[in-house]
Amino acid sequence: MPSSRSKHAAPSAAGVAVGAVVGALTAVLLVTVWSLLATLTTSGVSTAPLGWAALSGAILGAVITAFRRGADTAPLAAWSAGATVGAAWAVVSSGTPLGFAHPFWGAPAAILSFVLIGQTTRYGLRDLDLALVDRHRLETLLLRGLRALGFTFFLAIVILPFWFMLSSSFKPRAELLRDPTNLAIDLSKGLSELFVGYREVLLTFDFARFILNSTFVASVTVIITLALAVMGAYAVTRLRFPGREWLSRSILLIYMFPAIVMVIPLYTIFSQLGLRDTLPGLLVVYPATTLPVALYMLRSYFQTLPKDLEEAGLIDGATRFGVITRITLPLSVPALASVGLYVFMIAWNEFLFAFMFLDTPAIFTLSRGMVALNSQEVPRQFLMAGAVIVTVPIMVLFFWFEKYLVGGLTAGGVKG
Repeated sequence: MPSSRSKHAAPSAAGVAVGAVVGALTAVLLVTVWSLLATLTTSGVSTAPLGWAALSGAILGAVITAFRRGADTAPLAAWSAGATVGAAWAVVSSGTPLGFAHPFWGAPAAILSFVLIGQTTRYGLRDLDLALVDRHRLETLLLRGLRALGFTFFLAIVILPFWFMLSSSFKPRAELLRDPTNLAIDLSKGLSELFVGYREVLLTFDFARFILNSTFVASVTVIITLALAVMGAYAVTRLRFPGREWLSRSILLIYMFPAIVMVIPLYTIFSQLGLRDTLPGLLVVYPATTLPVALYMLRSYFQTLPKDLEEAGLIDGATRFGVITRITLPLSVPALASVGLYVFMIAWNEFLFAFMFLDTPAIFTLSRGMVALNSQEVPRQFLMAGAVIVTVPIMVLFFWFEKYLVGGLTAGGVKG
């Protein structure tokens, strides 16, 4: 039986033209990205020759389309065509295709760029019969192009601010004032000079103590929130009592009130109780603000767990607490991990209550300690180093537990 690939005829002239357009647009986009990357990682400024890039990309796209077999081009053919076009462009531009004389950004950058352009063009034209170019095929290509452009734009607006923060943390004040637009990191400096901002922030500004304080507050907040949320979510999903439906639906009512509205009353009450300017005061406020969303997320997850398993445990003589610890909680590990990570991120990054309640530097959290760096007397390098110290740990945790976070948030979306 013939495969679906063999049913596609050879691409028409219009199909080859479409491939050339896709290749040209892909080349413009990727060469622009390469030039931006070169600008960020070197001390020079790259002026991308987009006209030549578009012409070379059009030639590459036409070649890849013309040599299609069925609905695709062989990967090796696309690699070879891209490397050939990239090498030819490097020769024509005298070894500086992206405007850089440095050997790495010369011919190797051009070859790598067009290998990626060839593979991206091949991927964009996948499963399309270009023997006949109609509206449906053009709309499909347009949607794929918009998706690629949106992904690139989103990636840029996420990476560029973090890169600016990171590169600024490695530069002294004089270098930042001399050229604020230079985002390159000078790797020729020694490690001692490069990380001077981090050393000063951790030791002189006592950020090492702030890290311990934030870790303690966030960890205890997670423990308290999960302990209360598990019991509350289990109660509203498994037990029957007066007002259960109303309580279940009103869990998130607290978020109707802005945090700034609650700060003044809490400040007054905590001052009278002696809880202001103490970490235990934060451990009262933080679980109160994170508990509603934790309850809501766990309630949705518990509703998806079959009641039969718990009823079988009760019949076998287990107590209600035993059912929760031996059956419900082991089945809820993804949800517990996602809720715990979410609560930890909130407590780690919280600023308003920490700023209002804490006055003694010895018990500052990281977000509260950052205020001390936001001053004209403190070099901007130290502020950016502090921002990196605040951001990196939570990013590492997020990516480490990402699968649990996604699984926990999506679980319970459909009741079964």
